[in-house]
Amino acid sequence: MNAVVYKGEREVAVEEVEEPEIEHPNDVVIDITTTCICGSDLHMYEGRTAAEPGLVFGHENQGIVTEVGDAVSSLEVGDRVVAPFNVACGFCDNCEDGYTGFCTNVNTGFAGGAYGYVAMGPYQGGQAEKLRIPYADFNALKLPDGNEHEDSFALLADIFPTGWHGTELANLESGDSVAIYGGGPVGLMAAYSAKLKGAAEIFVVDRVQSRLELAEEHCDATPINFEEEDPVEQIKNIHGGGVDKGIDAVGYQAIDPAKEGDGAYDPARENPAVVINNLIRTVRPTGELGIPGLYVPDDPGAPDEMAAQGRLGIDFGLLFEKGQALGTGQCNVKEYNSELRDMIIQGRADPSWVVSHRVGLDEAPEMYEKFDNREEGVTKVLLEP
Repeated sequence: MNAVVYKGEREVAVEEVEEPEIEHPNDVVIDITTTCICGSDLHMYEGRTAAEPGLVFGHENQGIVTEVGDAVSSLEVGDRVVAPFNVACGFCDNCEDGYTGFCTNVNTGFAGGAYGYVAMGPYQGGQAEKLRIPYADFNALKLPDGNEHEDSFALLADIFPTGWHGTELANLESGDSVAIYGGGPVGLMAAYSAKLKGAAEIFVVDRVQSRLELAEEHCDATPINFEEEDPVEQIKNIHGGGVDKGIDAVGYQAIDPAKEGDGAYDPARENPAVVINNLIRTVRPTGELGIPGLYVPDDPGAPDEMAAQGRLGIDFGLLFEKGQALGTGQCNVKEYNSELRDMIIQGRADPSWVVSHRVGLDEAPEMYEKFDNREEGVTKVLLEP
């Protein structure tokens, strides 16, 4: 079958790889109908992880069941499913407590597993024609038959639940004001989730105009371009003080507006602590921060030696002085995906507006390059094998 294979820094190719097979009685195999390129994939694509050539990318996967293991009891051939990016067993202590992003049984020596991602276990990615889903009774979320809501349902694998997770980490409640740093897919979904939850005031901070326009149009958010002026001061000038909640949807490859560089995305402008520190300044005393943005313990392309070890210069004294609380960690997709699926079915949510491109698998190399360059209008790319 064809699949998107990592070849080296800023290079992927569509190549023929072996098809997945049933390896355990609780496995299923699906024909992929939609798979997505994620901002997290760019960390590997840019050579900022220990990913090795040959890795098949793809942790946002949806399709039709074609093979069923003997022990599978809730799925049949022909079922339409979407898989959380988390691979989880369902019965370890963390899974039983709802922390499926930190399963202790699926990845030796590490809490958490995922498809097609470095250090997240031996699970081939789904930017391919087929995918094996282990522990399928637990991991595969059934969808209505047909192809209705295909784009929206595909977003249940990661970005819609992860955006929602950001609001949960910050304990966002109806009537709160919130600042979201990052207008990429997760940041936009966090803003959309804040709107669905009844936030009174939403700010989205980014530098890509098309992203800011989407946030304004679909999330009723106030766009803040950090290239124009200090984003903290912009928000405080409009809001009249610190907001109630803040969300980091950027992570460790954050651009510091105080650093000089060219107009495009420039690694020389990186400051992995800038977003967290700006959030500390933006959020009011006793407010709360949610940090679903990705941070890593090792970064081979970090701007300095300390950051290369995952150690950041956080303004902890100010955080302490303001009595702020924070929540971190990757999303436990199963905690939210069935509820969000039902909201889509009932017409209460439709996140498909974030999708900018649906293209064939053969266009993946071109779309990776465009997404990596943060080109205007390239927001969320779906691949169709």
